[in-house]
Amino acid sequence: MGIEFNPNLLWYVIGYGVFMIILGIVYSKKVSTSDDFILAGKSLGPVVLMGTLLATWVGSGTVTGGPNSLAFSYGLWPAVGYVLPSLIGIIVLILISSKIRNYGKYTISEILEVKYGKFASIAAAIIIILAYVGIVSYQFKGIGFILHVSTGVSVETGTIIGAVIIIFLATIGGLMSVAPTDAFSAFLIVIGLIVAVPMIISFGGGWNEITAAVPSEHLNLLGSLTPLQFLGFYIPVLFLLLGDQNMYQRISASKNDRTTKIGAMGWIVGTFLTTPIVAVIAFSARAIFPDINPGMALIATTLVIPTFIGGLLIAAVTAFIVTTGNSYLLSASTNVTYDIYGKYINRNATDKQKLIFTKILIPILGIIAFVLTTYFPSILAIQMYSYTVYGAGITPALLAVFIWPSVTKQAGIASMILGVVSTLVWEFMGNPFGVNSALISIPIAILTLIIGTIASRNKLQPTAN
Repeated sequence: MGIEFNPNLLWYVIGYGVFMIILGIVYSKKVSTSDDFILAGKSLGPVVLMGTLLATWVGSGTVTGGPNSLAFSYGLWPAVGYVLPSLIGIIVLILISSKIRNYGKYTISEILEVKYGKFASIAAAIIIILAYVGIVSYQFKGIGFILHVSTGVSVETGTIIGAVIIIFLATIGGLMSVAPTDAFSAFLIVIGLIVAVPMIISFGGGWNEITAAVPSEHLNLLGSLTPLQFLGFYIPVLFLLLGDQNMYQRISASKNDRTTKIGAMGWIVGTFLTTPIVAVIAFSARAIFPDINPGMALIATTLVIPTFIGGLLIAAVTAFIVTTGNSYLLSASTNVTYDIYGKYINRNATDKQKLIFTKILIPILGIIAFVLTTYFPSILAIQMYSYTVYGAGITPALLAVFIWPSVTKQAGIASMILGVVSTLVWEFMGNPFGVNSALISIPIAILTLIIGTIASRNKLQPTAN
């Protein structure tokens, strides 16, 4: 079946977009300090925290990449199981949430500086910008897919429009305005997915008809993936989440530890619902639209269900993509402001100057993210690159701060450098043997951390007479 555009869906996208902009402007009035802009004044309650954690994590990477693209391209069960690394990561973050809050830092780089020194802070800022700008870029493209399906405009034109919307919302109010729109979007997407999935299966002729229309290997436990390919998709997700600055900032922005734990439990429930449902919908789309771009699988199904439900779903998907783009763009800009501008360019910058600099920087990084959309063949490709750069360069050294107090400065810095370098080298080589760079670079980063700590600690110990 080919795609027949439904312009009526655009009204739902526009309506929700206007609502988000108005809500963002209203909450932006509450921003007066950097603490308000970056950590929402540490005022997030459990419901808003729950929503913003879910909406930030389950963005375009889920509804156009991740379980969506895996289900369409490789099979159902690898996509359904894609929820597991997220659940493991969330549980670990819950266990160390009190330590995260006690650090009271704006950025991951500031946390790493306390343990590993200034060089680690600068390296972390560069790594985060490399990864987060990549993540923002496929949020832009996700909006391009949505506008293509609803209006017929080219994906390229839709991507430009998406970039403008995301950049504007990130600039006006920071986390103070992003968090409430996140929360509303999270509840909308969960409702939209639950309502839509039985309708989509019905349109496909029922589950038996759908499974008969896809390649037989797509029903295997690993789908059409080899075990190494399977791990190559799962490992980057886990290691991004374990060190994701957005999540650390949201945990720090909550009112107290109890609020954090309640919000994170709601995040678990939301993730457990949304990821498998997205997988089922995208798997069904393979039977209904076998020749479309994998990134458009879930979005295309809004054309085959009643317009009201399709509009609700496409508005919710738009919301998730926009809020995720806002969050990562804001986070990357924060790094430049506090880890580079405030420390090395203008050490005497006032809080107001830092706030202004952050708002100016957001559009600049947004433009760089847009340029990146032209360099990767698919959303899944840029997603895995971005996740791995971050997961190898940041996460092992960061987790060691909280769970391995004896880790040394030398080992932490070496782990960060080798994690990133090995990722970039493996990607530049084209992922030899079909092995994702995460399976090379993350073990290298972890082993460097362990061996480096043992070696440097032994070197520092006095020798016996």
